[in-house]
Amino acid sequence: MDFKTQSAGASGLPGLAADALLVVLASADSAATLDKPLADELARAIRDGDFVCKAGQTLYAHRVPGIKAGRVAFAFAADGGAKAFRKAVLAGLGLLKGGGARTAAVVAAGLTLTPAHAEALVMAAADALYVYRETKPSAPAASKLATLMLVCDKADAAALNAALHIGQAVADGCTLARETANRPANHCTPSYLAQLAKQLGKEHGFKVEVLERKDCEKLGMGSFLAVAQGSDEAPKFIVARWMGGGKNKAPVVLVGKGITFDTGGISIKPAADMDEMKYDMGGAASVLGTLQAVAQLKAKVNLVGIIPACENMPSGRAVKPGDVVKSLSGQTIEILNTDAEGRLILCDALTYAERLKPAVVIDIATLTGACVIALGYHRTGLFSPDEPLAAELLAAGDKALDPAWRMPLDEEYDEALKSHYADMANVGPRAGGAITAAMFLKRFAGKLRWAHLDIAGTAWKSGPAKGATGRPVPLLTHFVLSRAG
Repeated sequence: MDFKTQSAGASGLPGLAADALLVVLASADSAATLDKPLADELARAIRDGDFVCKAGQTLYAHRVPGIKAGRVAFAFAADGGAKAFRKAVLAGLGLLKGGGARTAAVVAAGLTLTPAHAEALVMAAADALYVYRETKPSAPAASKLATLMLVCDKADAAALNAALHIGQAVADGCTLARETANRPANHCTPSYLAQLAKQLGKEHGFKVEVLERKDCEKLGMGSFLAVAQGSDEAPKFIVARWMGGGKNKAPVVLVGKGITFDTGGISIKPAADMDEMKYDMGGAASVLGTLQAVAQLKAKVNLVGIIPACENMPSGRAVKPGDVVKSLSGQTIEILNTDAEGRLILCDALTYAERLKPAVVIDIATLTGACVIALGYHRTGLFSPDEPLAAELLAAGDKALDPAWRMPLDEEYDEALKSHYADMANVGPRAGGAITAAMFLKRFAGKLRWAHLDIAGTAWKSGPAKGATGRPVPLLTHFVLSRAG
């Protein structure tokens, strides 16, 4: 989809050359700022009870007299902020996306447009128009909407166009992450993730290395391989490098959990909703989406994505509760619960990241149901002992409208990981499960500047809107861009 700014010109909104016009109202008084044909149409709708000035309200009008655009949609925002604007645009495009309109102009009434609004527009459009169809031939046809214009003053056009450009890259990264995570596990295997990474590398100019099982054995990745040993699918340890910041600049390293299907292993999960465990590679998908976004923008930063990818399956070869394995770091782990496998593949990836001499390392994982209980589905759980790094990530999430919430890492939580038979156990008691999972990973972060994002509640939705969200690609992309030269 093409995004650009557009001046209303001498003829104003009535004369705009577009198939559709979406008017976002920030307040009840906003109608007074509109050209007369639009103000009159809105006044009639309010008078007749067809429109109420409340957040989430929308109205569609066809062939409004005096308006060149054949289709007009109104959407009411809760306020003038970028978050409310995004929600209103999403609702308004829901009225326009299924028709014959190919171009649409978006007008913000009663609010001052900022770059944050421009990026929010692109993200709303990507969300409104996304349809998964890879394995569903009967999926609805793609929307005909191909161009979205943000109406603004000429003086603001340059800054808003730059934000639209960034928004397009972030949205493309989110779409890639959604597409990848939505694919069934018999399609999206570890080998598929490796092939996809290589394809993206060719398209966007970054290097990709894939370590096979023998390579991982030679290195000593006993923890990662323990999870993989129960599956017939070959594990893949993917390392992708975007070197836009120069050879001597320490890279930002993103580590994404790539469990392409999680049965729980011998500690098998209940059957209900187990199909959603295809989303357990949401961290890996977000790393690929962020790599694509950063490369698309040709950001002057060094970014390395690490994806340990495998399945967690029960079989005669599968790791058993009580088994002890040796990690790449040399530390031994008693596996009390084989369904706590994400941390087992991430710990070896964190140790591997040390050889890259990174500026910071962030791991991203659909790690614990406990994080969903703690935070629900709106904010990602953020864990880090590094105050400045945590503040940077929180700020990036707020800027990207992809928020996180910082969780504790008090040393007392580490007591739950003690083991009689190894250096540590892979789980503690149920209480504080998201925190003890983070404490486990902290043991492998060493002296790294490290943070952990638990995206179990934000990477996908269940129910009628079931599907991957693409989060936290926006947060990660803004964080990486903030470190670009």
